[in-house]
Amino acid sequence: MFGGLSPEEKDQAEAGRAGHGKNRSRATKSARECRYGCSVKFRAADIANIVGGTLVGSDVDVDGAAIDSRVIQSGQLFVPVRGERDGHDFIENAKNLGAAATLSSLGATDGIPTIVVDDAEAAFARLGAAARLRLPDRLAGVTGSVGKTSTKDLAVAILARRYVVTANEKSFNNELGVPLTLVNASADTEVSIIEMGARGDGHISDLCSIARPTVAIVTAIELAHSEFMGGLADIARAKGELVEALPTDGLAILNADDERVAAMASRTSARALLFGIERGDVRASNIRLDEELRAHFDLQSDRGSAPVVLAVRGRHHVVNALAAATLAIAWGVPLDDIVGGLAEAQLSPWRMELHVAPSGVRVLNDAYNAGPASMEAALRALAHLPASEHVAVLGPMAELGNEGPQAHVQVAALARELGIKVIAIGTSEYGSLPVASVDSIDDAIAQLNELGVLNARGAVLVKGSRIAGLERVAQRLLERT
Repeated sequence: MFGGLSPEEKDQAEAGRAGHGKNRSRATKSARECRYGCSVKFRAADIANIVGGTLVGSDVDVDGAAIDSRVIQSGQLFVPVRGERDGHDFIENAKNLGAAATLSSLGATDGIPTIVVDDAEAAFARLGAAARLRLPDRLAGVTGSVGKTSTKDLAVAILARRYVVTANEKSFNNELGVPLTLVNASADTEVSIIEMGARGDGHISDLCSIARPTVAIVTAIELAHSEFMGGLADIARAKGELVEALPTDGLAILNADDERVAAMASRTSARALLFGIERGDVRASNIRLDEELRAHFDLQSDRGSAPVVLAVRGRHHVVNALAAATLAIAWGVPLDDIVGGLAEAQLSPWRMELHVAPSGVRVLNDAYNAGPASMEAALRALAHLPASEHVAVLGPMAELGNEGPQAHVQVAALARELGIKVIAIGTSEYGSLPVASVDSIDDAIAQLNELGVLNARGAVLVKGSRIAGLERVAQRLLERT
């Protein structure tokens, strides 16, 4: 049912059904909340005209879209995606669950209006571009090697206090997720935050041709997906396509602490604003963490200064909060709302979630994904937790190419420097430094028992690339009595 989706996207489609609508302010509606009271977005014949297809069957109202037949909403367009499974196999299921119409590159399906196209995914991209033209010009694209989803989440938390916001669900940020976000935008959207991912040159440019951003936010350039994207200079070149896509009257919001990001100001004629720790147009000073890993700092800008307490955990989120605050300031949000939004923000699942298990052990679940920079941040956060024993259950950091072996060894060395014991699960790349290398979740739990960490004084970090699915370790720990 998830034909064409990567492992990350499968989780997002399953876990992200409710989107940001649950956590928005009273003034904000998510696409799905709006579905049963907002104006109809498209007619099937209009979609056929937009995407260059042929409508077979009735011309019906279509309101929104889905690429997973299991979560189809009544009245939506079903978009069959080809991958591990062919989404065309699930058109019948989508019809039975209330889909109003479907795209298809295999001809018409009985009983449901079908827009026949050569390529369903390419057609959906064209529909996303048409949906974008119905939205206001205040649309910010967000990219970077790390922090883009968290920056998007933080920006939504702030902006929702003043505006009706459309944003990607979770990290749905690719050639499927971007048009899906735009097509599902509520009719009363006032501002949009569109996260954009990339695995090589041209990917961001393609997404920009759909979303047409007027603001570009670039968080940081780090080794991530380097197996596909190359070295840091290659990654910077690819991520900088977002800045290059800005109109002349647009705005680039760039990380002053990352020289590769700051240099992107030269790649556009648009105005640039910089954010950073102690430097930039929007800055943070006097940063400290409390025992719950929440960052306290002083936000400084030419609009004034204010003390901030982040609801999200980890010092590394300060820079993401600054990026979100810079956007809010540019869009006229008062400092009080910025402070309030950051104090209430919630991140997408499995990102620096801190829980206490029934046994008393503190579990830091940062299992969504992993690269060298995020590994370092998570390990430093774990070391800050008051505990008798600190243990990190670490999965592989995938897609690092030739840099992978050395990156894993460096992570293990940092853990040893911080006094953290490592249990490596499903990989031997951390070298000889881990206290144990195991093959299964059961083995990892058993090893934690042997170390005596599963008590009221212990703290455990769970982190690895998405392919490892290590959130299951956190779940097991939190279920234990």
